[in-house]
Amino acid sequence: MFSNIGIPGLILILVLALMIFGPKKLPEMGRAIGQTLKEFKKSTKELIDDEKENVIEMANPNEKDKKSE
Repeated sequence: MFSNIGIPGLILILVLALMIFGPKKLPEMGRAIGQTLKEFKKSTKELIDDEKENVIEMANPNEKDKKSE
């Protein structure tokens, strides 16, 4: 997705963001984006783990009965 931007394009984007939002807002925005990505990764990992458990349960339905005993 970002493979065609390159270093000059990235610098231009950062300079524009600095001009638009100012130096005080950028750290807050970066922190918010980081927290959003962290939560997204956590949710995605939980969904994948749940799906793996469901697949294992469907493949071995008798294992669930053995665990409850």
